[in-house]
Amino acid sequence: MLGAMTIGRFAPSPTGILHLGNLRTALASWLSARTTGGRWIIRMEDVDGPRCHRKFGEAQLQDLAALGMESDVPVIWQSDRGEAYRAALDTLHGLNRLYPCHCTRKDLQLLASAPHDEDGLRPYPNLCRHRSWESSEAALRLRLPDAAVEWLDAALGPQRDDPSTLTGDPLLFRRDGLFAYHLAVVVDDGFQGVTEVVRGTDLRSATATQIRLQEALGLSRPAYAHLGLVTAPDGSRLGKRAGALGLQALRQRGIGTDEIIAWLGWSLGCLDRVEPCAILELVPHFHWSKVPLEKVALPEKWA
Repeated sequence: MLGAMTIGRFAPSPTGILHLGNLRTALASWLSARTTGGRWIIRMEDVDGPRCHRKFGEAQLQDLAALGMESDVPVIWQSDRGEAYRAALDTLHGLNRLYPCHCTRKDLQLLASAPHDEDGLRPYPNLCRHRSWESSEAALRLRLPDAAVEWLDAALGPQRDDPSTLTGDPLLFRRDGLFAYHLAVVVDDGFQGVTEVVRGTDLRSATATQIRLQEALGLSRPAYAHLGLVTAPDGSRLGKRAGALGLQALRQRGIGTDEIIAWLGWSLGCLDRVEPCAILELVPHFHWSKVPLEKVALPEKWA
């Protein structure tokens, strides 16, 4: 556990069903909060309007509840929080931390097609950092300091991102009028008093940027824990054709909720073997030191 009275959160995007990788992340966050007698929060990250739908979010909430995980506070939806995000932008503008980005989608596509670094990422090279504010139709980026970011990850251990490994000044407000992921996540974590963020290692690269944004806005830094991903049985990334089955589909195959909970608990180091159990039985056995660092593959019958 990371400390007394952890306030954890699970914040899915309502773009479809929750697969077992999502549910594993939710369970790790829920267990970590429960082991400290803390609170657990569900937040719907539907800031990317065209891809998000309330019906998916409601279905996700039902699946989580079916496994025994419900939010301890009312669920908030980012699409209802525009005023808070605008206020944060005003604060950053007043601190001279924002600048307009006039790069078009074509410009960014060309950057994305350029030769990549070893990790497959192509940083935004801050092309517009010194542009003036002559246009009100520009996107907005956060000017990051040229300094390393360090944090202690509960799952991965000590972490350090140097300026050369960061992905450039992050987009906070899009040309189409939508608020960007980094801004919404950081503002809402601060608003809800989140003290621990549990997510997959695919989002680890976002951590340094979000820490810098927290600092710019004067918000407390939560603790972080990045889990190894759940893969298809052959080790490939979960997708629609491999391993992306949701709770309802698994039930239709005759796989009971208690068996699903047991497999998720086993994958987090709570159980020595997969034996059907209730979710509360996992709480005394959860500890970050037991959580495997490596990826975990789904059973063949679940893919």
